[in-house]
Formats: sequence, C-alpha cells, structure tokens
Amino acid sequence: MKLPVRPLVYAAGLLLSLNALAEPAPEFTLPDAAGNTISLSQQRGKIVYVDFWASWCGPCRQSFPWMNEMLGKYQAQGLEILAINLDTGRPEADEFLAKNPASFTVLFDPTATLPPQYAVKGMPTSYLIDASGEIILQHAGFNASHRESLEASIQQALETLQ
Repeated sequence: MKLPVRPLVYAAGLLLSLNALAEPAPEFTLPDAAGNTISLSQQRGKIVYVDFWASWCGPCRQSFPWMNEMLGKYQAQGLEILAINLDTGRPEADEFLAKNPASFTVLFDPTATLPPQYAVKGMPTSYLIDASGEIILQHAGFNASHRESLEASIQQALETLQ
C-alpha cells in the first residue's frame, strides 16, 4: 500500500512533493561500533529512519535525543533507526556519542560512499524508508519545529505495517 504524498522538507523551508522522486533506497552494508556489519536489506519489513550525521553538526545534537525518543516509542511497532556517521575519523564520532548517547544503531561511513547515492545535501539529512525498501520521505536539517511532522510521518508509515 502506498502512502499519500509526503513533502520533502529542506532546511531552507522549501517544500517539494516526494511523489515524483520516490524510488528504492540504495542498499548499504556498514560497520557498527562493535565492528558488526549491518545492511539496509536486513531491515526489510520494518519502517527505517536513516539519518546521516557528523560530529561537527549542531542540529545533530538536537536530533539524537529525538531519535532516542522515537525508537523508545515505536520500536515495538516496527521502527528501526540507523544513524550513519560521516566523520573521516572515529575519535570525533566517539566524542560526539559520549556527549550525545544513542540508543539506536550507529553505523560508520568514513569514506562517505553513501551520501552521493542518497543525494545528501547537508547535516543531518534523514530518510524514512518503508517496509519494502522505498524512500517515502527525505528531510534535511533538524530543529524543534520538525519534531511533530517527522513523528507524524513515522506514525503514518507504521500504520502500513498493521
């Protein structure tokens, strides 16, 4: 079942229809902090929130507590969060994570191979991916005003699993 058209939201406030841009999410396999490899295809059947972030990203400090909250509220309903770090060195990412703990899965892409495939334009940029692996929402930036609309999109996507 297709979701109704959802807007793309950019930091500059430009809204665009996702309808013409909907396509399968590019596959990836990346290591987590323990060195285990996690792939997007392992998440099929779930709603996946993929978030690209970096240690120097100010808005990421706000999005991490929100993502922790979303995972706590919706993981049992089928939400998975994969936060992909793009720092070239792990020490910077580890320092950020020490100050901004993540209860969700953090993956590492130090050579930044994924951003071009996902057309990442800034930090953070996130994607909501449905159970079949299709991108249903793209969102660039993060601040308190985005919380409600992003949560509503997650709730709407989770309804398709029932």
